[in-house]
Amino acid sequence: MKIVPIKTQRIEPNALPLTELLDRAVTSLSEKSIVVITSKIVSLCEGAVLPVDDIDRDELIAQQSDLYLPPQYSVQGHHFTIKNNTLIATAGIDQSNGDGQYILWPRDSWKTAREIRDYLSDKFKLSDVGVLITDSTCGVLRRGTTGIALGYSGFVGLKNYIGKPDLFGRPFHVTNANIAEGLSASAVVVMGEGAESTPIAIITECAPHVIFSEKSPTVDEKFEWDIPFDEDLFSPFLRALEWQKGGTHDKK
Repeated sequence: MKIVPIKTQRIEPNALPLTELLDRAVTSLSEKSIVVITSKIVSLCEGAVLPVDDIDRDELIAQQSDLYLPPQYSVQGHHFTIKNNTLIATAGIDQSNGDGQYILWPRDSWKTAREIRDYLSDKFKLSDVGVLITDSTCGVLRRGTTGIALGYSGFVGLKNYIGKPDLFGRPFHVTNANIAEGLSASAVVVMGEGAESTPIAIITECAPHVIFSEKSPTVDEKFEWDIPFDEDLFSPFLRALEWQKGGTHDKK
């Protein structure tokens, strides 16, 4: 698998549509490629930002969350939240590289991935092309950040091993390989987390596990992507906390 980061100019909020940025950055594309875009760039292009002085940070976090924990649970200024069925710090709100702006999560990463996939497929006359929108987060009891997927289109995000035998014939009972999340982690390593100005990457020579699909994930496939709160491996920890219902942000 080959991942090539693409450098762009510094992007200001609402400065240009995402398609125009991609026209400048992605000048060629081959079959069985995946275009990876950081969520921050998507948000900047669609104007999902707020000036820091316009709203209290705690209020904004509560507003942008589906569920959130009260401030007394915060660690080093980071609030624990759940948004779009993802446990994420501060509802994904970020100030880094924001120049005095709170950068929110994209309004609908799945929709954006589908639209960009259609746009690139039509522009370059490709059938097997994917789009992946990423962010980064921290893992439990692990220092540092890794990439995660917020939305994707053009390939199958999960590989289901349930019912298939392992090397010794024992069937798997719960295992799914998260292809989209693995690709996100790999791409974010290459794109970087700081001032690299490489918010786009192209994955080529994809691993055999990456199965391309001309259709976007169905509603059922999106539900398969999410695990119900009470069925999650970490549900005993999640249920033990005093989650509060979040605010009025646009639901996905």
